[in-house]
This record gives sequence, C-alpha cells and structure tokens, in this order.
Amino acid sequence: MLKLPGLIDPHVHVREPGQIHKEDWDTATQAALAGGFTMILAMPNTKPPIFDNSTFDAAISAAREKAHCDYAQFVGAGPDNAEIAPSLAHKAAGLKMYLDSTFGELRLDDMTLWMPHFEKYPKQYPIVVHAESRSMAAAILFAAIYDRPIHIAHVSLKEEILLIKAAKERGIKVTCEVCPHHLFLSEGGIPLSPTPSSLQGIREKGKGGRSEVRPRLAAQEDVDALWQNLDVIDCFATDHAPHTLEEKDSETPPPGFPGLETALPLLLTAVDDGRLTVDDIVQKMYTNPRKIFHLPDQPETWIEVDENAEYEIKAENQFTRCGWTPFEGWKVKGRVIRVVLRGRDAFKDGKVLAEKGFGKNVRE
Repeated sequence: MLKLPGLIDPHVHVREPGQIHKEDWDTATQAALAGGFTMILAMPNTKPPIFDNSTFDAAISAAREKAHCDYAQFVGAGPDNAEIAPSLAHKAAGLKMYLDSTFGELRLDDMTLWMPHFEKYPKQYPIVVHAESRSMAAAILFAAIYDRPIHIAHVSLKEEILLIKAAKERGIKVTCEVCPHHLFLSEGGIPLSPTPSSLQGIREKGKGGRSEVRPRLAAQEDVDALWQNLDVIDCFATDHAPHTLEEKDSETPPPGFPGLETALPLLLTAVDDGRLTVDDIVQKMYTNPRKIFHLPDQPETWIEVDENAEYEIKAENQFTRCGWTPFEGWKVKGRVIRVVLRGRDAFKDGKVLAEKGFGKNVRE
C-alpha cells in the first residue's frame, strides 16, 4: 500500500451557484475524496460569477453546508471590480483572471483592464491567469513589469512551456500547471460515441462534443513537449469542468472535462510506465500547490493507494454528477483505498464517509 499526503487540486469548477445539474459542492468534494484530494480550490466563473462580497459569501455559504473535503474559493477579476477584489484577498484562494475564453462579468477585453488588478491586488496573494499562447506571453510581461508572481493555468502547447521555461531562467516570477488530459490526450484523441446522423458532421475526426475543452486538445508534438519539460511544470491540476452527457452530445457542446477521479490513477499508471516518479506526483500535487497558494498544513491527513490494483475507468463508478469521463474504458493501475482527513476516515473502500459540512475553509 502506497501512502501519500492528501492531494491538493488548485483548479476545480464546482458549478455552484447556477449549474448544480452538472455538479455542486456535495458531489464535487465527494469526487475529490474518491480521487485522493483532501483540498480543492474552486474557480469563480459560476452563474453568477464570484466577483464581489455578496457572490463570494454565497459560494462560501454553500461550501460550508455541503463540502466533504477542505476548500478555498477564488474571486474573479472583472472589468469593474479592481477596487473590490483586494478586499477579498485575505479570504480568497487567489484572484483568477480570464484573459481568454470567458464572457460576462469576468471578461477582460483588453490589457488596460488587466492593469488595475496587477497594480492593486496584494502581492502576497496569488494571481492565476487563464492565458493561452500570445496572451500568456503578455501575462508574463505583466508579471515582469509589476514584479509580482503569477500562476498560469492549464498549459497545453509547446510554445507555452518553452516560454515559461525561458521566463523562469530569467528570474520572472511565474509558475504553471498542466492537466492530465493535456498529458494523455491529443487532438482527435477521444473515440466518437454513437450519435444521430444529424450530428455526425460535427463529430468527424474526433472533434465531437466530448472532445471540446479549453485549452483545446493539442497536437502530439505539444503533448511530447510537456513530457519533455516536466521540470518546468509546477503543478498537476485537473481543471475539473463537468458538463452532462446531454450537453456534451448537443449541437453546441460546452468545453470541459471532469477530472477529479481520474487524475491520480492516470499519473500512477505513468509511474508504472517509467514516465514519472511518485516523488513527481507528491511535488506537483502537494508540495508545490501548498507553496504557490500559501496553503496551511492539514494535520493527520494522508491517502492510501493500492498501487498494484489494475482496473478500467468507468463513469458509472464515479461520484461526479456529470455521468461521463473522457477516459472511459482506459486501463489504469493504482486505486485510492483510503483517505484520512484531519484524523478521520473521509473515504474508504469506495465509500465517502465524511459527512456534508466536514470540509473546512482553509482561508478562515
């Protein structure tokens, strides 16, 4: 039996408020425990988004009532809340800036809207950016100009990881995360499911709704570059972004994959294949997230994994509400058997034992 510290996922979409038919604090934190995570950091692009005192308090209230594992909540950077966000810094997981691919109150249309957030958000608290390709390069420039750390979410491209490597070599304060789906899937990498003929046209060449994710699945050359630069990657984060199968198989499929329950077995299988080490997993899923996000220790907390257990990933066995996984049928090695959180069995032998509300807000 392999014993590891309780894992930390710094990038989870809980979907509450506004979209609890996909997920909520109850099901997301059950899925987290089943995946070996004892702490999650929740993203702010809910409906409504978390961008001021009232929306932040509503999210925390739901978490306090429902969460089975420990948590913190991000506040979102919008075009009009650069004065408000700093007042939430001490109780937020960090500030999330969407520089690509978002809408509504968190949309930052141009770089003049970035400036007040970089100027006013306290430097001792983390800023996380959703930034791809050239906008990522601009974000790194901002980190250099304002001499403050930034964390880049879900890096997926060769050009991105090489630029981050160069920035680190020059002393720019940048860290980054990579998601398992960008390590194990490439463009066209999800088999098509049976679909009505009316939808077949948008399902060609693996581009179906179940393959929709942001950042998009990349070319194999990009995947290879991530593996070749593991030393540049600070964290593995799931970007758990659940949508229902009905939504994913529709004519307008939303982007996002569930990932809390598949991340660790996929990475442990890579350990078995000689592509990673257990120390890599501990560093990128515990040590570095704690350091980057200034997270407290969880006393008497650990997980136990049967590293020899071989099985197929099946959505029907998962706790996430969305009811599917892009890794359906994948053969993996390594099953979470037990999770101890603050001295109590929180998950054991396939059952969540921690009750609703057992999870603690780590910023309180």
